[in-house]
Amino acid sequence: MGISLGISELTSREGQRAAIAELVATFSFVFLGAGTVVSTGMIMDGGLTPARLTAIALAHGLAIAIMVASTARFSGGHINPAVTIAAVVMGKMSITRGTMYVLAQLVGGIAAAFLLKGIIPGNLEGGLGSHALGSVDSAGIGVLVEIVLTFFLVFVVFVTAMDPKGPGLPIAPFAIGLTVMVDHLVGVPLTGASMNPARSLGPAWAAGQWADHWVYWVGPIAGGIIAAVLFQGVFRKWAGQSEGDGG
Repeated sequence: MGISLGISELTSREGQRAAIAELVATFSFVFLGAGTVVSTGMIMDGGLTPARLTAIALAHGLAIAIMVASTARFSGGHINPAVTIAAVVMGKMSITRGTMYVLAQLVGGIAAAFLLKGIIPGNLEGGLGSHALGSVDSAGIGVLVEIVLTFFLVFVVFVTAMDPKGPGLPIAPFAIGLTVMVDHLVGVPLTGASMNPARSLGPAWAAGQWADHWVYWVGPIAGGIIAAVLFQGVFRKWAGQSEGDGG
Protein backbone atom coordinates (compact mmCIF):
# COMPACT_ATOMS: atom_id res chain seq x y z
CA MET A 1 0.00 0.00 0.00
CA GLY A 2 1.53 3.34 -1.08
CA ILE A 3 1.24 6.82 0.38
CA SER A 4 -1.83 8.67 -0.93
CA LEU A 5 -2.84 12.33 -0.73
CA GLY A 6 -6.56 11.88 -0.01
CA ILE A 7 -7.64 15.52 -0.35
CA SER A 8 -11.32 14.51 -0.40
CA GLU A 9 -11.08 13.51 3.26
CA LEU A 10 -11.00 17.17 4.24
CA THR A 11 -14.70 17.45 3.51
CA SER A 12 -15.82 13.95 4.45
CA ARG A 13 -17.88 13.65 7.62
CA GLU A 14 -16.12 10.44 8.52
CA GLY A 15 -12.71 12.13 8.30
CA GLN A 16 -13.86 15.14 10.28
CA ARG A 17 -15.42 12.92 12.94
CA ALA A 18 -12.17 10.98 13.22
CA ALA A 19 -10.16 14.17 13.66
CA ILE A 20 -12.53 15.41 16.37
CA ALA A 21 -12.17 12.04 18.13
CA GLU A 22 -8.39 12.48 18.08
CA LEU A 23 -8.72 16.00 19.50
CA VAL A 24 -10.97 14.85 22.35
CA ALA A 25 -8.83 11.80 23.13
CA THR A 26 -5.56 13.74 23.15
CA PHE A 27 -7.10 16.49 25.25
CA SER A 28 -8.19 13.88 27.79
CA PHE A 29 -4.84 12.07 27.77
CA VAL A 30 -2.79 15.24 28.27
CA PHE A 31 -5.14 16.64 30.91
CA LEU A 32 -5.05 13.41 32.92
CA GLY A 33 -1.36 12.65 32.37
CA ALA A 34 0.07 16.12 32.88
CA GLY A 35 -2.54 16.76 35.56
CA THR A 36 -1.26 13.80 37.53
CA VAL A 37 2.29 15.14 37.29
CA VAL A 38 1.08 18.47 38.70
CA SER A 39 -1.18 17.03 41.41
CA THR A 40 1.40 14.54 42.68
CA GLY A 41 3.97 17.33 42.71
CA MET A 42 1.64 19.40 44.87
CA ILE A 43 1.37 16.72 47.55
CA MET A 44 4.97 15.47 47.35
CA ASP A 45 6.78 18.82 47.12
CA GLY A 46 7.86 18.22 43.56
CA GLY A 47 10.38 15.45 44.22
CA LEU A 48 10.36 12.24 42.18
CA THR A 49 9.78 9.46 44.70
CA PRO A 50 9.03 5.83 43.77
CA ALA A 51 5.40 6.40 44.77
CA ARG A 52 5.10 9.48 42.56
CA LEU A 53 6.78 7.73 39.64
CA THR A 54 4.32 4.84 39.95
CA ALA A 55 1.35 7.21 40.09
CA ILE A 56 2.53 9.10 36.98
CA ALA A 57 3.12 5.86 35.07
CA LEU A 58 -0.27 4.45 36.05
CA ALA A 59 -2.09 7.64 35.14
CA HIS A 60 -0.56 7.83 31.67
CA GLY A 61 -1.04 4.11 31.01
CA LEU A 62 -4.64 4.02 32.17
CA ALA A 63 -5.51 7.29 30.40
CA ILE A 64 -4.19 6.09 27.05
CA ALA A 65 -5.87 2.69 27.42
CA ILE A 66 -9.22 4.29 28.20
CA MET A 67 -9.03 6.77 25.35
CA VAL A 68 -7.83 4.21 22.78
CA ALA A 69 -10.72 1.93 23.74
CA SER A 70 -13.14 4.86 23.53
CA THR A 71 -12.07 6.25 20.15
CA ALA A 72 -10.69 3.26 18.24
CA ARG A 73 -13.90 2.75 16.26
CA PHE A 74 -13.93 6.40 15.16
CA SER A 75 -10.28 7.16 14.41
CA GLY A 76 -8.19 4.13 15.33
CA GLY A 77 -7.23 5.77 18.62
CA HIS A 78 -3.82 7.16 17.61
CA ILE A 79 -3.70 10.01 20.18
CA ASN A 80 -0.08 10.64 19.18
CA PRO A 81 1.54 12.34 16.17
CA ALA A 82 4.33 9.74 16.23
CA VAL A 83 1.77 6.95 15.67
CA THR A 84 -0.03 8.91 12.96
CA ILE A 85 3.15 9.84 11.08
CA ALA A 86 4.30 6.22 11.17
CA ALA A 87 0.91 5.13 9.80
CA VAL A 88 1.16 7.67 6.94
CA VAL A 89 4.72 6.62 6.08
CA MET A 90 3.59 2.99 5.87
CA GLY A 91 0.61 3.89 3.67
CA LYS A 92 -2.01 2.97 6.24
CA MET A 93 -3.69 6.36 5.92
CA SER A 94 -3.56 9.31 3.55
CA ILE A 95 -1.38 12.38 4.00
CA THR A 96 -4.50 14.53 4.32
CA ARG A 97 -6.06 12.42 7.06
CA GLY A 98 -2.71 12.16 8.82
CA THR A 99 -2.37 15.94 8.76
CA MET A 100 -5.90 16.30 10.14
CA TYR A 101 -5.07 13.88 12.94
CA VAL A 102 -1.79 15.57 13.88
CA LEU A 103 -3.33 19.04 13.94
CA ALA A 104 -6.22 17.76 16.06
CA GLN A 105 -3.82 16.03 18.46
CA LEU A 106 -1.69 19.15 18.87
CA VAL A 107 -4.74 21.36 19.45
CA GLY A 108 -6.07 18.88 22.01
CA GLY A 109 -2.76 18.79 23.87
CA ILE A 110 -2.42 22.58 23.90
CA ALA A 111 -6.01 23.09 25.06
CA ALA A 112 -5.59 20.58 27.90
CA ALA A 113 -2.39 22.23 29.11
CA PHE A 114 -3.90 25.71 29.10
CA LEU A 115 -6.94 24.43 30.95
CA LEU A 116 -4.62 23.02 33.60
CA LYS A 117 -2.85 26.36 33.74
CA GLY A 118 -6.17 28.08 34.33
CA ILE A 119 -7.17 25.65 37.08
CA ILE A 120 -3.93 25.24 39.04
CA PRO A 121 -2.76 28.19 41.20
CA GLY A 122 0.35 29.74 39.70
CA ASN A 123 2.57 28.96 42.67
CA LEU A 124 1.68 25.25 42.42
CA GLU A 125 1.66 24.62 38.69
CA GLY A 126 5.39 23.91 38.39
CA GLY A 127 6.08 23.10 34.77
CA LEU A 128 2.51 21.90 34.15
CA GLY A 129 3.86 18.44 33.45
CA SER A 130 6.23 19.64 30.72
CA HIS A 131 9.06 17.35 29.73
CA ALA A 132 12.70 18.04 30.49
CA LEU A 133 15.89 16.04 30.32
CA GLY A 134 16.68 14.32 33.60
CA SER A 135 19.62 12.07 34.41
CA VAL A 136 20.99 11.80 30.86
CA ASP A 137 24.32 13.25 29.76
CA SER A 138 23.15 15.11 26.66
CA ALA A 139 20.24 15.94 24.38
CA GLY A 140 21.57 13.31 21.98
CA ILE A 141 21.17 10.61 24.62
CA GLY A 142 17.72 12.01 25.32
CA VAL A 143 16.81 11.53 21.65
CA LEU A 144 18.05 7.95 21.83
CA VAL A 145 15.94 7.27 24.93
CA GLU A 146 12.83 8.69 23.25
CA ILE A 147 13.53 6.66 20.10
CA VAL A 148 13.70 3.44 22.11
CA LEU A 149 10.64 4.19 24.26
CA THR A 150 8.55 5.20 21.25
CA PHE A 151 9.75 2.19 19.29
CA PHE A 152 8.25 -0.07 21.93
CA LEU A 153 4.98 1.85 21.92
CA VAL A 154 4.48 2.11 18.16
CA PHE A 155 5.51 -1.50 17.58
CA VAL A 156 2.82 -2.62 20.04
CA VAL A 157 0.29 -0.30 18.33
CA PHE A 158 1.02 -1.81 14.92
CA VAL A 159 1.01 -5.41 16.14
CA THR A 160 -2.15 -5.20 18.24
CA ALA A 161 -4.24 -2.46 16.64
CA MET A 162 -3.19 -1.87 13.01
CA ASP A 163 -2.39 -5.39 11.87
CA PRO A 164 -5.57 -6.89 10.38
CA LYS A 165 -4.54 -10.20 11.96
CA GLY A 166 -3.80 -8.62 15.34
CA PRO A 167 -6.01 -9.06 18.39
CA GLY A 168 -7.72 -5.65 18.05
CA LEU A 169 -10.34 -4.67 20.62
CA PRO A 170 -10.41 -5.22 23.56
CA ILE A 171 -6.79 -6.43 23.82
CA ALA A 172 -5.09 -3.58 21.94
CA PRO A 173 -5.97 -0.74 24.36
CA PHE A 174 -4.82 -2.86 27.31
CA ALA A 175 -1.50 -3.71 25.61
CA ILE A 176 -0.91 -0.11 24.53
CA GLY A 177 -1.71 1.21 27.99
CA LEU A 178 0.67 -1.25 29.64
CA THR A 179 3.43 -0.25 27.24
CA VAL A 180 2.95 3.43 28.04
CA MET A 181 2.99 2.60 31.74
CA VAL A 182 6.22 0.59 31.72
CA ASP A 183 7.87 3.10 29.38
CA HIS A 184 7.13 5.77 31.99
CA LEU A 185 8.60 3.66 34.77
CA VAL A 186 11.87 3.56 32.84
CA GLY A 187 11.84 6.89 31.06
CA VAL A 188 10.47 9.48 33.50
CA PRO A 189 13.78 9.89 35.39
CA LEU A 190 15.66 10.10 32.07
CA THR A 191 13.64 12.32 29.74
CA GLY A 192 10.18 12.49 31.25
CA ALA A 193 9.06 9.70 28.87
CA SER A 194 7.21 11.70 26.23
CA MET A 195 6.84 9.29 23.28
CA ASN A 196 4.28 11.82 22.05
CA PRO A 197 4.94 15.32 20.61
CA ALA A 198 1.40 16.43 21.47
CA ARG A 199 1.91 15.46 25.12
CA SER A 200 5.12 17.53 25.14
CA LEU A 201 3.98 20.54 23.13
CA GLY A 202 0.92 21.49 25.19
CA PRO A 203 2.60 21.81 28.61
CA ALA A 204 5.76 23.33 27.08
CA TRP A 205 3.67 26.05 25.46
CA ALA A 206 1.51 26.71 28.53
CA ALA A 207 4.50 26.79 30.90
CA GLY A 208 6.91 28.48 28.48
CA GLN A 209 9.48 25.74 28.98
CA TRP A 210 11.18 25.06 25.64
CA ALA A 211 14.59 23.74 26.72
CA ASP A 212 15.56 20.78 24.48
CA HIS A 213 11.98 20.66 23.19
CA TRP A 214 13.18 19.39 19.81
CA VAL A 215 14.17 16.13 21.51
CA TYR A 216 10.47 15.35 22.03
CA TRP A 217 9.75 15.64 18.32
CA VAL A 218 12.79 14.02 16.76
CA GLY A 219 12.96 11.04 19.14
CA PRO A 220 9.30 9.95 19.06
CA ILE A 221 8.87 10.45 15.30
CA ALA A 222 12.10 8.57 14.51
CA GLY A 223 11.23 5.77 16.93
CA GLY A 224 7.75 5.43 15.50
CA ILE A 225 8.94 5.23 11.91
CA ILE A 226 11.62 2.66 12.78
CA ALA A 227 9.02 0.49 14.55
CA ALA A 228 6.60 0.75 11.61
CA VAL A 229 9.27 -0.09 9.02
CA LEU A 230 10.46 -3.09 11.03
CA PHE A 231 6.92 -4.35 11.52
CA GLN A 232 5.91 -3.91 7.89
CA GLY A 233 9.19 -5.01 6.35
CA VAL A 234 9.94 -8.02 8.52
CA PHE A 235 6.95 -9.27 10.47
CA ARG A 236 4.19 -8.56 7.95
CA LYS A 237 6.23 -9.21 4.79
CA TRP A 238 7.92 -12.35 6.04
CA ALA A 239 4.65 -13.67 7.46
CA GLY A 240 3.03 -13.17 4.06
CA GLN A 241 5.85 -14.98 2.31
CA SER A 242 5.64 -17.87 4.79
CA GLU A 243 1.91 -18.18 4.23
CA GLY A 244 2.50 -18.14 0.49
CA ASP A 245 5.14 -20.85 0.76
CA GLY A 246 2.81 -22.92 2.93
CA GLY A 247 -0.03 -22.59 0.46
